[in-house]
Amino acid sequence: MNRPGLPDPYDPYDRGGEGVGGGTGRPRIPAPRVPAEDTGAPLPATAPEPLVLDHPVLKSLLGAWALAACSPAEAAAVEEHLGDCGPCAEEALRLRDAVGLLHPEESLDLDPGLRTRVLASCLGRRPPRVPLPDWAAPYDAETARLDALLKDIGDVEWHAPVRLRWFDDDRPVSRKTTVAGVIAHLLAVDGLVATALGLEDPLGADAAPGLGPAARTEAYWRAAQAPPTRAVREPWRDQTHELIRTVSFAGGGSGRLPVPYGVPPDTTTAPGDAAPGPALPLRDSMLERAFECWIHAEDIAQAVDYPYEPPAPRHLHRMIDLAARLLPATLAERRRAGRAPAGPPGRSLRLEVEGAGGGEWLIPLDAPGTSGSPDGEVAHVALDGVEFCRLAAGHVSPEEAAAGQVGDREAIRDVLFAAASLSRL
Repeated sequence: MNRPGLPDPYDPYDRGGEGVGGGTGRPRIPAPRVPAEDTGAPLPATAPEPLVLDHPVLKSLLGAWALAACSPAEAAAVEEHLGDCGPCAEEALRLRDAVGLLHPEESLDLDPGLRTRVLASCLGRRPPRVPLPDWAAPYDAETARLDALLKDIGDVEWHAPVRLRWFDDDRPVSRKTTVAGVIAHLLAVDGLVATALGLEDPLGADAAPGLGPAARTEAYWRAAQAPPTRAVREPWRDQTHELIRTVSFAGGGSGRLPVPYGVPPDTTTAPGDAAPGPALPLRDSMLERAFECWIHAEDIAQAVDYPYEPPAPRHLHRMIDLAARLLPATLAERRRAGRAPAGPPGRSLRLEVEGAGGGEWLIPLDAPGTSGSPDGEVAHVALDGVEFCRLAAGHVSPEEAAAGQVGDREAIRDVLFAAASLSRL
């Protein structure tokens, strides 16, 4: 309640008590303003006046309109014009299609590193009871990526033609199969690792011993008695899961277990069975299988017109490192076969691999099993990381692979052809 003699703050017309100075009789709170509509004054414009442009100007704006670079008024004028002018409408449609080609095609796959980051975050909170050895992580990631691609393709696409490529005797060769045939090939060659771990051989208990990767693939294709279908995906994926579980339970020490790849001298070889050597330790064999899984996933993706990304950089680096470590023995084998001349001892070549997953390696040219010496460096080769891997897979010719070459040309040629010789069916 207001005190007597004082203005009431809630009464805009209260002059205050009589005898108290300052009362003016004017309201203390302004009254509402009169609406503009009731004053009779012209109302402000609510929208800008549309642009009136002649045909040549509107036609010149079509390119900017296709790129969404027009002002709102210009865009409205162009769109109004397109409803009345057939030639301009056709030109606008062509320009819009051309703008679509300027944007790179985005992969439908997730970021290759996303799965690794999610797992690392989860495992950081609660470590696994049976951890996966670090050297098996690339195989786990690449088989999962390929399986995600296979889930997205239809029944007809499993029979899409795929051409497998590699180098044999310093010349490119190829073999035609289908998407299902590629998965059958991976299943058969992964069986080398499975049998080394004591698991079931996909070729069956009666499979001939000592078969190399190409011979195993041919045997599996022959035994099928019909072209493979999408039914091959399930046994392939089951085998990859079993391999990952087995090496996880076996622990990191199992990485030294030998996995035979080569063929005994008294056994008939199939084309492409010369690499990567008579045996690899399990840790390198799992990495080699991850590499081939990625390469053939790219073959499949190309056949079904599907975008596919390279492996995560840390996995790609390990694949490049494996190829670099296999080069000295491959160089020695080429010299024994008469495909490369011998040179003075102590020479080395610096291999610089650029991009994500890259690095530098000193490759001994004349003494396999030793480390290259900077004092004996006779040449330097620089390549992109993915390009080097495709060279090692036989998908790029040695003449086209090197981005930079300095030094002994003969040594450079030997190393590039040795890298291509790592490839096989």
